[in-house]
Amino acid sequence: MADQTLDAKGLNCPLPILKARKALKDVPDSGTLEILATDPGSVADFEAFCRQTGNELVEHSEEDGVYRFLLKKTA
Repeated sequence: MADQTLDAKGLNCPLPILKARKALKDVPDSGTLEILATDPGSVADFEAFCRQTGNELVEHSEEDGVYRFLLKKTA
């Protein structure tokens, strides 16, 4: 279970990333943020976001057009 969930469904790049960056500020260190998005480009976006910020992409999946990401705050 994630510490916090961000519903970014219906938003296109770069909004899911921008909202995730803001939401991570409220997640405790080593805590997790679950993001739900419908933008197919969000897979590459969140992989790049984690490489650039040092946060960990713990898992990601897709079901019925909804992409789910679990990020661990490490930075």
